[in-house]
Amino acid sequence: GTGEANLQEAESLLQPYLQKFPNGSIILFYAARIDILKGNFEKAQLRFQECIAAQQEWKQIHHLCYWELMWCYTFQQNWLQAYRYADLLSKESRWSKAIYVFQKAAILCMLPEDDLKRTGEDIVSLFRQVDGLKQRIAGKSIPTEKFAVRKARRYASSQPVKLILPALEMMYVWNGFAIVGQRADLTENLLVTIEKEETALQNETNRSEYYVDDVCMLQLLKGLCLKHLGRLMQAELCFSKVIQSEKQIKYDSYLVPFTLYELGLLYKQQDEREKAIRYIETAK
Repeated sequence: GTGEANLQEAESLLQPYLQKFPNGSIILFYAARIDILKGNFEKAQLRFQECIAAQQEWKQIHHLCYWELMWCYTFQQNWLQAYRYADLLSKESRWSKAIYVFQKAAILCMLPEDDLKRTGEDIVSLFRQVDGLKQRIAGKSIPTEKFAVRKARRYASSQPVKLILPALEMMYVWNGFAIVGQRADLTENLLVTIEKEETALQNETNRSEYYVDDVCMLQLLKGLCLKHLGRLMQAELCFSKVIQSEKQIKYDSYLVPFTLYELGLLYKQQDEREKAIRYIETAK
């Protein structure tokens, strides 16, 4: 989705139930979700903790809270806390072990070396587990699991090629930039992280076969940050760079159609309706 929702109406519908059932776990969960969509991540974190404490019988509610808390801390780039909840999910929840283990490994990639060592985790080993954890439902694979499996293959060989900002790429896959984009402070912080990685990649002397894919992925994420910060011309330039590199992209075929879609939304934002429709239609 585009992240657009009538939060005022959602709040007014929920308010009577919050007053009647102030400690109801489902009600607290919905209230926290609204806080997330409003960009009030700190308030949401407190509400999710209240939701967890409200009952111990229905562990699946705890798992929903862990998932949301993981993303709250990811938006804030508090990687140790994000790892804590990704780790809990990978150990306790059976919804998608492949996603949880990939997400845990992706978050660990964001940690400084010293913090990573203290966790005692082996990133390469975690990524190598992902393929064996994928599942089929009614004979069909889950799209997000397929995505995670494809990305994790970079660690399958004896000489792994590290993923670039995998936690932020997954944040995009789960529509997180539309949410965090409401917070200019956090979006600026994400932009700093992306530009730092962009510089490191440009200075890489031993470029891998994934180089163009990685550059384009960073341009897509950078463009999203710039769009949410109101720097629309710079965002358009980033998106255009991805589209121009279409023939050089080797593995991440999703990048061009998703970038076309984002460019279409950018033109829609600027009331360029015909252009927006053209780019969104092309993205199909």
